[in-house]
This record gives sequence, C-alpha cells and structure tokens, in this order.
Amino acid sequence: MSGVNEIRSTFLDYFRKNGHEIVPSSPLVPRNDPTLMFTNAGMVQFKNVFTGLESRSYSTATTAQKVVRAGGKHNDLDNVGYTARHLTFFEMLGNFSFGDYFKERAIELAWTLVTKGFDLPKDRLLVTVYSEDEEAAVLWRKIAGLSDDRIIRIPTSDNFWQMGDTGPCGPCSEIFIDQGEHVWGGPPGSPEEDGDRFLEFWNLVFMQFDQTAPGERSLLPRPSIDTGMGLERMACILQGVQSVFETDLFRTLISAVEETVGIKAEGEAAASCRVIADHLRSSAFLIADGVLPSNEGRGYVLRRIMRRAMRHMQLLGAREPLMWSLLPALVGEMGRAYPELVRAEALISETLKLEETRFRKTLERGLSLLSDATVTLKKGDMLDGETAFKLYDTYGFPLDLTQDALRARDINVDLSGFNDAMQRQKAEARANWSGSGDKATEAVWFELKEKHGATEFLGYDTEAAEGVVQAIVRDGRTIDGASAGDTVQIVVNQTPFYGESGGQMGDTGVIASDHARLLVTDTQKKGEGVFVHSAVVESGKLAVGDAVALTVDHARRARLRANHSATHLLHEALREVLGTHVAQKGSLVAPERLRFDVSHPKPMSAEELRVIEDMANEIIVQNAPVTTRLMTVDDAIAEGAMALFGEKYGDEVRVVSMGTGLHGAKANRPYSVELCGGTHVSATGEIGLVRILSESAVGSGVRRLEALTGEAARAYLAEQDERVKALATTLKAQPGDVLARVEALVEERRKLERELTEAKKKLALSGGTAGGDEGVREVAGVKYLGKVVTGVEPKDLKSLADDGKKSLGSGIVTFVGVSADGKASAVVAVTDDLTGRYSAVDLVRRASEALGGKGGGGRPDMAQAGGPDGARAGAAIEAVAGAIAG
Repeated sequence: MSGVNEIRSTFLDYFRKNGHEIVPSSPLVPRNDPTLMFTNAGMVQFKNVFTGLESRSYSTATTAQKVVRAGGKHNDLDNVGYTARHLTFFEMLGNFSFGDYFKERAIELAWTLVTKGFDLPKDRLLVTVYSEDEEAAVLWRKIAGLSDDRIIRIPTSDNFWQMGDTGPCGPCSEIFIDQGEHVWGGPPGSPEEDGDRFLEFWNLVFMQFDQTAPGERSLLPRPSIDTGMGLERMACILQGVQSVFETDLFRTLISAVEETVGIKAEGEAAASCRVIADHLRSSAFLIADGVLPSNEGRGYVLRRIMRRAMRHMQLLGAREPLMWSLLPALVGEMGRAYPELVRAEALISETLKLEETRFRKTLERGLSLLSDATVTLKKGDMLDGETAFKLYDTYGFPLDLTQDALRARDINVDLSGFNDAMQRQKAEARANWSGSGDKATEAVWFELKEKHGATEFLGYDTEAAEGVVQAIVRDGRTIDGASAGDTVQIVVNQTPFYGESGGQMGDTGVIASDHARLLVTDTQKKGEGVFVHSAVVESGKLAVGDAVALTVDHARRARLRANHSATHLLHEALREVLGTHVAQKGSLVAPERLRFDVSHPKPMSAEELRVIEDMANEIIVQNAPVTTRLMTVDDAIAEGAMALFGEKYGDEVRVVSMGTGLHGAKANRPYSVELCGGTHVSATGEIGLVRILSESAVGSGVRRLEALTGEAARAYLAEQDERVKALATTLKAQPGDVLARVEALVEERRKLERELTEAKKKLALSGGTAGGDEGVREVAGVKYLGKVVTGVEPKDLKSLADDGKKSLGSGIVTFVGVSADGKASAVVAVTDDLTGRYSAVDLVRRASEALGGKGGGGRPDMAQAGGPDGARAGAAIEAVAGAIAG
C-alpha cells in the first residue's frame, strides 16, 4: 500500500466510507480566486463555501488536489531538483467539513487513518497545536493518547491560518513523524527545527473565527475543517526514503529520462533528471488545464518551467526535442487518477515538441550571439544592459538564460542598463500610438496592456471565474469607478468571456462584485490581448481593484460554440463537394445563426447543397470528440490544417480537429482540421444538426451560405413541417402527396393561362375598335390595321401582330396595349413585301413619341416601344398612320 496511486486511493476511500463526498480536483487555474496565479491548496475550490457565498449538496468532502507552486507568492521553482522535497507540482490530499464536524471528529479521523490505515507507529508521531488552542491539546491527549511532551505548542502564525486580512481563520494542528536519529534535525519549535528528522506531513486547520479587522475576531456560527496531507511526503514515509525523487512515481519518470537520454541519474546528472521529472508533471498538468506557453502571466511561468526542463535535457546530452517522448510514462502513472491527462495527451505532446523545437533554435542562436558579444569579457566583468536587451528584444533570448549562461564564467549582467533599455522601448512604442481618431482611442488599450499585461483568457474550459478590475473606461478615458446607470468598459486580469474575433461574436453575461452588478453586452479584444467588457451598471458601485465574479451567458455561448464548430464542418464539406479551390472568405458566428462566405465561381445547385448538408450532419452524429493541439503555423498547414481568412497568427496556433471522414480521400482520416482560436463544442453531437437556409452571391467569385444549428434548426424544420401540413389540408391531400398536387395545379394554371392568352388575342383581332380606331383601312395605298387592346400582356403583343400580318396578307399592323397602371406598349409589324418602303423601327418610334416615350427598337419587320401615357393610345395609332401617309 506504499505506492503513490495506492496511497491516494486509500485516503479517498477512507473518507468516502466515513461519509465524505469525493470531489474531483479543481483546475490548476483558480476560477474563484483571482489573486492566485495557480491553485496552491486543496481548499481553494471551496473558498466560497467556507465564506458562505456558495452552498453544495454535501457538507463534508475529500479531494486529491493538483497544486502548482511556481509563480507569485508560492514559488519553489529554483529549488526543485536540488532539495529533497521541493516540487513545482504536487498533490494535496484533504478532508473538509463545512459546518458539519469540528476538532474532535477531525482529529479522530486523522489519527485513525494515520495509525491504522497507513499503519504508522504511534511512538514516532508528535503534533503541534497553536499555543492558545488548549482544546486541541486536550483532544490529542484524549484521542491519540499523546503525552504532553509530544504535543508541542507553537505561539507563532505558523500554527494559525488566515484566508486573508479579514475573513475565516483559525488555529492549526500539524502531524509530524520522527524519521530517526540518523537524520539531522530537532522537533518543531527547537533551534534544529529546519532539519529533516521531524517531517510534517499533515496539517489540520480549525476554521473557528471570523476576523473583521486586525485584532478583532468573533466565533463563526458554523466552524469548519480544512486539512491537507502531502501525498509525496506520505509516499516518502511509507517507502522509507528521504527524498520525494526516490518514491515509486519519480523513479518511474526518472527511469524514462535515463532511457531516453542514455545517461544514469548519478552525480551532476541526478539533479537534471529530477528537474525534468518534476517539470514534466507541472507542464503536462498546466497544459491539460488550458495554460499554453506565452510571454506573459501563467503562460510565461509555464514557458519558464518547460524551458528549464529542456535546458537540463540539453545538459544531459539530448540533441533533439525529447521531452514529449516522456509523456507516455507520466500518463501511464497518473492518467487513471487524472483523466484530463489522457484527454489532452495529444495537445500536451504537440506543445512540448513545439516549445522544445523553438527553444533549441533560440538557445542555439542566442548562445552564439552571446559568445560573440562577450568574447572580450573576463571573470568578474559585466555585460552591458543594451546588449542583453538586444538579445532579448531582437532575438528572443530571455534575460535569465543570459544570466545562467554567463554565471559559469563569473560574468554578471548590468540589470540597470537592461531595464533602462526596456523603458526606452516602451516609451517609443507608446509614442507610436499617439495620433487622432481611432488611433488615439485605441491608445488607452495599449497603455492598459503596458501597465497590466494581456488579459488571461480562461474561457476555453470554463464559463465562470473571478477576476480583479484593472480598469474602468468611459468615453476613451480611464475612471476610478462607475455607478448604477453608467455604460462603461471593464478590463479585468482574467476572464472567461470570449472577445470577438475569427467571426465569432463576443460573449455577454454578468459581472458582479459585493457592491455592484453589471450586464455585459459585448466583449472585444483590443490592443494586443486586452479583453474589453462593454457593460451597463445595473445596480451599486464598481471601483478599480474590486474583486468580481464573471459569468458568461451559458445558453448563448453554447449556441455560439455549436455554430462555430458547424462552420468548420461546412467548410470541409464544401471542399469535398465543390473542390479544394473553396476557401473561407469571411464568416459570422452569431448565437442565432451562422453565415459563411467562400470562394466559388458559380451558384451551388440544390443537389450540391443537399450533399454538403448531409456530409456535415454525418460528422455531427458521430459525436466525435473535438480536440485541440498547439503547433507552429507551418507544421499545422503541412499537416493539412486550413488557415482562416483574415486571421492573424503568431508563431503558435491552436489546431482544432473534429470528426472522422467517411468518403474519398478523407475516409478514416481526421475530417476537419483548422487553425482557430475560437470556442468549440467538446463533441460534434452537441451541434445537434445543421440546416442550410440559403445560398447567394455576395461578390464576384464569392458565395454565401446561411445556416442554423441545434434548436434553431429543429424549430425551423418544425415550422416548415407545419406549413406542409397546412398546405396539405388546403389542397385536401396527404402531406406526402403535396408536391405532386402542387405540380399538377401549376401545370393546370399554365394551360389555363395559355388558353386565356389565345382567347384574348382572338378577341383583340376580331373585336371592335377603341380610341377612334377604325380597324383595317387603307393608308397611302397600304392596308393598315391599328388597334388599342386591353388585357393583353406586352410580351404577347408581338404574336398578336404576327397574326395581324397574316390576316392582312400585305400591310402594316399596329397594336397598342394599355396596362392597369395607365402605361402603354406599342408594337408595329410590316409584311415582308413592304419592308423596302417602311421600317417598323421608324414607325414604332412615332407611336412612342405620341405615348410620351422615347425611342424603340427591333427589326424592319417588327419593332416595339413604350410610353407612360396610355390615355394617348389612339393618338399613337394615328401617329403611325400619319407616318405611313408621309
């Protein structure tokens, strides 16, 4: 039972059997404490439960919590690999009571597990209590039978825990084990307490008070318990080793390093192997929880961890990226307890490989440049800050690497000069943003980015988090606070709200503090990574520095995700059906619909649209996982990923893959693979279905699809179904027979329209005259038929004129049709034997002039014109007669 996995399961099972809910570890990026860079204790996820802001369905809980201490207040990075127990990543086992049991039950549970579950010898155990907590001392004597000399009273804050300057707090009680006289050190509170002989492995916090001000405490109405036991420390105790790196988990990881690099973890290589094993865990778990390497914030800490490990890989002799090849050993050891490692294995592997590839290029180039820059320097000299900054700014060689590389030669870096160069660069960048109009307006975001850094985006895997207000902006200027009714823009240090980009609209939702509530109407990305929340203060007052809870509108985000993922599936289906010339030329991902523009030279047929829609829905019903990897742009495109139109990509890109192809070259291969920074469904089935509404032209060679997904598509289809049923009722037919019935009615109408047209023509030829028209007469020796007709469509006038010519044999025919709106159309026809003397075009123009029109056109034997004044139809007939008479 001494293996790490066994210790973890024993702990959790023990508390489960004692009525505790096993709660999964929270992510390493805290969602409810914006003051923390990483989750650093088991109680972080329960912070709001302890303070009463949140309630759970259980009153007792137990966890195995992932913890990282490599940035901010808790930072053990530089010690890792050189001490027995420092780690950047470790697991904290804990049990919690939210107003259920208190000291007596907590001490009883801990003592029973330690002495019976883990079978630790009682005579080697001792505890500490806060000097003023006599109650705890009495309970330890009663429950554990410990003598007074093994209950050590500590008067310092080491044994008094506080959540902050105010809020829940209380005394602590720690459990120690005596590792034996062969290990140097003394008991806690003694001059030798920093030694390793007495090892603390479990801390019980008794949340007893509420601190309202310095020195002012009152009893909590429901005192609670928060405990933490270091899994790795317990593994050391049970496995009888002095270093966490000698436990079974680390032996496995270090063996993988030895095998990969081909060197034993001995001598100077031992520290490097330990660094790599620890940093592999940190890196993998951080990436699995959504952190990606960058030059700011959490991403920068991750990059430091990764690059420190990669530097040690190189020191061990690795000549190519190898960190990623260690990942299967880690997943094999910890994947069962933490399935997120398995789910994110591809992303972790790609990220490690990409980062190490880039790091090696940076290191190689930087060391070469550094060597040239310091060739004349000797021991005790100092590299000027300008050169160090140039290495950093121009060539991407970090300052800490420059310092590390020069440390072996006992050469320092002029940090003052480096900082001066940094400030000059910032001043120049700021000056470049000066100007007017939009440029001046955007300057505020640049200044906020410079002051606070980029906003940390948490929204890939959460829709709720806490943040700290860094700025409130109104009318392009920063202000200190906002009140009810104000419309402002809010910047926080971290956010789950997606800022509009890549066609996907920005999120909406709610921002709330203890004193204010704001409705977020839009989120945009400004400057270089500053997320700006446009909001209306609904109530209260908000000030810069306030802690706020940010909650994305879940239903709207779900629809956005579905529509965004659907655009990827449609994009690939379009390429399969129409050809690889198809490329995205723009998109709109809105919550209620999607719009997708692509390059294609002609309209898509109904059959093409049906096949495209079917292909997309085939992938949707697969319910295939949507996976994300981090790659270079070149590598991603080389693997077939499509870049989106109009997007700007950095050196690293997110590659989103979904579905398995079923047809042609895509069969049994990843279906859709695109570079994309947007939010997506976790599995294609969440899209529900996709329905193409329309296809149209938006420009030369660009076609537009509009579509619906999910509930909107279902509602649309249901509405269409109701229309068909209503139509069937009207037609007195079954829904399945509606099409045939409508086609028959259409054909029947066409037949009737043809018959009606023929009847009108006959009537026009045989009926009386109108507007002074005397029918057939002779003009200048030429037969002339001139008639005004009504109820005849302009398009039928020519056939009417043809019939008129046939009836005359030789002569000229003029028909003027008057429409319901009072306009007129005129047709003049000349039999072939007379076209040498008369042109129908010239004659019809005379008719057009009489009708108030101009021009007319056609052939010498048949011409047509029009005019706005149908009341002068008779005059038009006579105008042609006059032209014939000459």
